[in-house]
Amino acid sequence: MKISKLALREARELFRSCRVNGVLDESRVRRVVALLLSQKPRGYMDILARLQRLVKLDLEQRTARVESATLLSGDLQSHVAGQIKSKYGNGVNISFAQNPALIGGLRVQVGSDLYDGSIKMRLEKLEESF
Repeated sequence: MKISKLALREARELFRSCRVNGVLDESRVRRVVALLLSQKPRGYMDILARLQRLVKLDLEQRTARVESATLLSGDLQSHVAGQIKSKYGNGVNISFAQNPALIGGLRVQVGSDLYDGSIKMRLEKLEESF
C-alpha cells in the first residue's frame, strides 16, 4: 500500500510535535491520535499508520536489553547503564537479563544495534573460520 507524500510529511510533523527534549511524550501521542480521529482529515488512516510506525521505531530505539551469563552486581549494572545512557541519551529503558547460554561476557541490544562480547559468539565465529 502506497502512502502519499503529504501523509508521510504530516505524520513526520506530528511525530516531531510529540517529542519533548528529544524523548517521545506518550500523552502527546494520545492527544494527537485522538485529534486525528475526531477531525478525520483527508488520508488520516495513512497518517495514523505512518505515525504508528514512527512511534514503534522510536520505542525500539529507546529500549536496551543487556544479557549476561550470570547476574550482574548492582555496581556493574549501574556502570553499564551509564555507558548506554551516555551513548544513546537519558530516555533509554534498560532491562537486565540472565542468559546462561552466553557462557561469559555481555550481549547488549539497543534498537537494531547489537554489541555482542559473549564467549558464545566468539566460539561461533571461531567455528565459522574453520
